[in-house]
Amino acid sequence: MTSSTELTGVAPAQRHRLPDFFVVGHHKCGTTALYAMLASHPQIYLPRLKEPRFFATDLRYPNPPRAKLVPETLEEYMALYERAEPEQRAGDGSPMYLWSREAAGNIAAVQPAARMVAILREPASFLHSLHNHWLLNHIEPEKDMRRAIELEDARRQGAADAPQSYWPQALLYSDHVRYVEQLRRYDAVFPKEQMMVIVYDDFRRDNEDTVRSVLRFLEVDDTHPVEALERMTTKSRVRAKRLDRMIRALYVGEKPWARAIKASVTALSTERARSQASRLLRRNIVYGKPLPLDERLMLELRRRFKGEVQALSEYLDRDLVALWGYDELD
Repeated sequence: MTSSTELTGVAPAQRHRLPDFFVVGHHKCGTTALYAMLASHPQIYLPRLKEPRFFATDLRYPNPPRAKLVPETLEEYMALYERAEPEQRAGDGSPMYLWSREAAGNIAAVQPAARMVAILREPASFLHSLHNHWLLNHIEPEKDMRRAIELEDARRQGAADAPQSYWPQALLYSDHVRYVEQLRRYDAVFPKEQMMVIVYDDFRRDNEDTVRSVLRFLEVDDTHPVEALERMTTKSRVRAKRLDRMIRALYVGEKPWARAIKASVTALSTERARSQASRLLRRNIVYGKPLPLDERLMLELRRRFKGEVQALSEYLDRDLVALWGYDELD
């Protein structure tokens, strides 16, 4: 694992090509759509690996399929950008960089001229989407969002009776919504002019206009055709959780029985056929429409995070309290 100290000690002559900009987060706030729209621009280079998450050294987690892809050394990370042309702006789109306590300092240590793009979303709707995202990605074992939120203190204390996850840090939901604290970590190491903060509502309302503002921020041609993307959030939920776990076990081969079945299936089919079969099974049986919002829980969360929204409004000099309807709370 690469430490902050090791990153700081890298001499400029050893770096070669590093990203010129970072889409630092958050998850479920349109970062994937923004990444796709920026990737279509000829003056921008984005690697196929959307989330290298290399600089979030405090948020490492074991995940066998992705562990083979995520770079562990600076040399491996720079290899992602070997094909970037000198005139292109290279980028990294790792949403966990905003949540990470170490990413800002790590990036500044090796690329102090880099530009940052953050996207922030109304807290209650953000956490609802994040909880569903964690369920779909086998990070959150608790299906009920209210219960998942209530478990935060027990999980923070490492209680043995709390549902376990291979990435327990991700389940501390309130840590994701400390927006001002997160932005200030970047303010501490980057000039204001190198930081751009997007409000998710603006991106959702007119993502083409938002992307053009990002292009201007990155100092590339903002007149290049931009294809708007309509869908930017997850619309599914896990319906058959046990079957989903079985499919994952087969894919990863993490159990003896799963390894045996996987070896037999591999011998009798192509990788493409297996991948298509897995997607069809998940789409038609495992996943279903998302559960309706628990309006009472959403109201409780809005009241809980009203102070954060007020602080963010002051920090950005924009009335998010009114935009997000927090002025209507009693």
